Amino acid sequence: MSSRPQIKIPATYMRGGTSKGVFFSLTDLPEVAQVPGEARDSILLRVIGSPDPYGQQIDGMGGATSSTSKTVILAKSEQPDHDVDYLFGQVAINKAFVDWSGNCGNLTAAVGAFAISKGLVDPARIPENGICVVRIWQKNIQKTIIAHVPITNGEVQETGDFELDGVTFPAAEVVIEFMDPADGEGSMFPTGNLVDDLEVPGVGTFKATMINAGIPTIFVNAADIGYTGTELQKDINSDAEALARFETMRAYGAVKMGLIQDIAEAAARQHTPKIAFVAPATDYEASSGKSISASDIDVCVRALSMGKLHHAMMGTASVAIATAAAVPGTLVNLAAGGVERDAVVFGHPSGTLRVGAAAAEVDGEWTATKAVMSRSARVLMEGWVRIPGDTF
Repeated sequence: MSSRPQIKIPATYMRGGTSKGVFFSLTDLPEVAQVPGEARDSILLRVIGSPDPYGQQIDGMGGATSSTSKTVILAKSEQPDHDVDYLFGQVAINKAFVDWSGNCGNLTAAVGAFAISKGLVDPARIPENGICVVRIWQKNIQKTIIAHVPITNGEVQETGDFELDGVTFPAAEVVIEFMDPADGEGSMFPTGNLVDDLEVPGVGTFKATMINAGIPTIFVNAADIGYTGTELQKDINSDAEALARFETMRAYGAVKMGLIQDIAEAAARQHTPKIAFVAPATDYEASSGKSISASDIDVCVRALSMGKLHHAMMGTASVAIATAAAVPGTLVNLAAGGVERDAVVFGHPSGTLRVGAAAAEVDGEWTATKAVMSRSARVLMEGWVRIPGDTF
């Protein structure tokens, strides 16, 4: 057994939206981890406490959920007219891999604040009081995101009265704009259809809307899979058979979307695509006990992340929801009433969220120009994380 001493790496533990993650400046990482590769992945796994066969991440910074098993690496941007390059790593809990295939929309809310506080944004762009517009290059998906970060007395303002369902305490509002949010290359609807028949051997055939916007997402109707769309985590995550069915559906959907060639590849690509189910607006009680009225929402949506029902809603999936809702004929749009819209209010397990989106059909192809949502962010702890010296 090695007795090499631990090493320490400068890091900041932040909440962004309804997620938490460990943030690093690229240049603070050990030199061998400043480039992609096994050393970087090994360090991030050890920081978070994975792989953990107990599923608890006790020996690391992770919180044993997909929302809290996250890492972020930031650097001064190499892209023209951008301030910061943002790289997101979703760390598996019980397996030894880091998924780099997509973005985290929730943690995006914390990227601007971190970039400002760490000197990654030109001081000339930071007002003494007001809003700092941080231009983010999202490296995972090669897209631009704009964060509007409040500034008071020259510093990031984190406290405020903005309330976000899924987050206990209020904070300052951060408006996030996802520019050209269709994820990756090719069509926003990779199959060429707004609705497909998704055949899943051993499970069934389901109507599905598969979209690349914010993050690749597969939407199915709640009623078609035996749900109401008002389920909470306890209703899904305690049912191993249901989770296995969702994972099988997700794998076959990933193949149909062209993201993988064989369903076996899905095991190593847990972060994308997401799978979600939708239903018309319905009264329900959120996980906090808050009553959600059908009259306050347009549609009910539940989404799974890393194999479990999410406690609220992923930021990137929120973009997918809003974009799909803006396109007449998708399952999301139909569940929301089938009308034209440029914003949607959806109900999720923790409450509600409003997201704006603009979509247009050009030469027979649908495209999304922008999606907008409000989140909040806060530094929880800063200093160093420590890992054993033989980690890499």
